[in-house]
Amino acid sequence: MTGRAAAWAQLLRLSALFTVPGDTLAGAAATGRGPHRTTLLAAGCSLCLYEAGMALNDWADREQDAVERPERPLPSGRIRPGAALAAAGALTAAGLALAARAGRLPLATATALAATVWAYDLRLGRTPAGPAVMAAARFLDVTLGATTVLTGPGARQPTAAPHRAGRAPAPRAGRAPAARTGRAPVTGAGAKPATRGGAKPAARVDVVAATRAGSAPATRAGAIAARADFMPSPRPGRAPAARTGRAPVTGAGAKPATRAGAIAAARADLVPSRRAGAASALGAAAVMAAHTFAVTAVSRREAQGGAPGVPLAALGAVGALAAWTARRRTPLAGAAGALYAATAARPLAHAVLNPSPPLLQRAVGGGIRAMIPLQAALAAGAAPPGGGRARRPAASAAGLLALLPLARRLSRKVSPT
Repeated sequence: MTGRAAAWAQLLRLSALFTVPGDTLAGAAATGRGPHRTTLLAAGCSLCLYEAGMALNDWADREQDAVERPERPLPSGRIRPGAALAAAGALTAAGLALAARAGRLPLATATALAATVWAYDLRLGRTPAGPAVMAAARFLDVTLGATTVLTGPGARQPTAAPHRAGRAPAPRAGRAPAARTGRAPVTGAGAKPATRGGAKPAARVDVVAATRAGSAPATRAGAIAARADFMPSPRPGRAPAARTGRAPVTGAGAKPATRAGAIAAARADLVPSRRAGAASALGAAAVMAAHTFAVTAVSRREAQGGAPGVPLAALGAVGALAAWTARRRTPLAGAAGALYAATAARPLAHAVLNPSPPLLQRAVGGGIRAMIPLQAALAAGAAPPGGGRARRPAASAAGLLALLPLARRLSRKVSPT
């Protein structure tokens, strides 16, 4: 890339763009359910907000970059400051529009994320709270992916059928139900139905009508007793099945399989699963936030150089996170965790030995790329609700790992910092 395209690629840090969709994918996979179609909308929102933050960051730091990094696109005059600010606004609007299509809760999360990004770039990034605010942005980004699964179409409660097999719908008020035998209804007092059964079928119709019309309790009891005369005798040794359409009671305290009972049972099964998925997603978001805090703390001195204490602390954080990912449930998660440690720890160790600007910048770049295998480890270690194998989270992890070579190759042409 040359000329204007290269300037925009440098402004937007295209090589760091590969670290963004993994946040939403890891958040969705950490719930154990795997990404949903709305997760793709959230990933697009995340990409837009990240690029908006890059453009806005250079616009806000253009005077400082003129002294420390005069080769940046804005100080060098290759891109006008007004164009960078307009791009930041347009990308933010596009990201929120994508989040709105994903649902209300994703939109609320994306709005909080956009506010955090703008607050960091315009004000808080140059204060001691900068690393914490950047960590909060990554936390919200992972949470954004989880909201698309826990509240999207794939998480809706199942509904019971309108009525069970063998259970007739309730009759309308004031209207007796028609006989279900194909006989003509009784149309007048003393009239007999045109059937071969004679008086017994007519009496049975009268009994059923009286029973369903809401007669007095004593009369209803007598009607039920009379109705018993017309029911077939049960087979020897077998109790007659209930004629209400409900499942027979099979044990002490068993409840009939009514529609309300089915919905209540479904909700009772899904609520604990959803809570467990939300807790797992928040844990994954906390891990990404911890790594982001460490890398951002190192980046604050990458232009001037600094003491070895900050990269040493970041190296310790990477070791702790790598040890945590090694305890995940699958071999793929362990392999991704080892790759994360190798990607982030080596440049940080060099920066500890010599905290010069070039080595600090290399450590920051390695820490940014290391987010990809860390996201893959979080996705691969997710447990599906109810046990079993998490196929979709594992597929997400494998897809994320495929992005790492592309990010490394592009970082040789466009710096991620």
